[in-house]
Amino acid sequence: MALALEGCLPEEYLAFQVSLEVRDFERTAVGTLSPVPLLGVLHARARHAGHGKFLFFGSEDTPVTDGSRELFDLAQRGKLDLFFLSGAQIDRKGNINLTCIGEYAAPRVRLPGGAGSAMLYYMTRRVVLVTLAHSPRVFVEKCDFITSAASTPHYPWRRGGPTKLITPLCTMEYDGDAAEWHLASLHPGVSGDEVRKQTGFPLLPEKVPETPSPSPSDLALMRAQIPLLRRSYPVFAGDLAQKIG
Repeated sequence: MALALEGCLPEEYLAFQVSLEVRDFERTAVGTLSPVPLLGVLHARARHAGHGKFLFFGSEDTPVTDGSRELFDLAQRGKLDLFFLSGAQIDRKGNINLTCIGEYAAPRVRLPGGAGSAMLYYMTRRVVLVTLAHSPRVFVEKCDFITSAASTPHYPWRRGGPTKLITPLCTMEYDGDAAEWHLASLHPGVSGDEVRKQTGFPLLPEKVPETPSPSPSDLALMRAQIPLLRRSYPVFAGDLAQKIG
């Protein structure tokens, strides 16, 4: 991660961007294998979303108690405001691939699969994508396989879809009318040329602001959430605590 931000770890910086997407009085859920989104949501709950409702997979703290069925039921009833997804591939149109790299019948790599991501991408009011890698292998012109579609023009109605994309280099916003990503901000120390070199599709506009950075009090509050994070991700939380010193 090409971050030039003294005193802030890359994981903390990305978690802070997640935190900014969480709104008070809304219902937010975090799925499995999502330590950075969970850290960001824990920070948001402590910082500005104390009246929100939260569902965390694999956690004793506001857990999903009935497995994935509870989460899927909420989304289909219009009760899920924010969820986080990622993808082995993310394309220009916002589609994500969690199924395979290469041809489906004879893939070079078989991925774990999308579980309920296709439905959640469709029914959650806002979906924020978070990826810990930014390269042309991740950001492609067109996914090899579309596990979850960002737009579905052949359907007459859709509740939600992608709104924001957070990467180690920048943030992007989803333009629903154009059905594609636009560059929204550059992280400290990152140039537009660097981002475009690492992205497999064109990105506009040319000039964007710098991504907001956490204040010292934000960092302190986020680090206070590490004991809660440790319940779900003990190795990740332990590594983070060790880096902080």
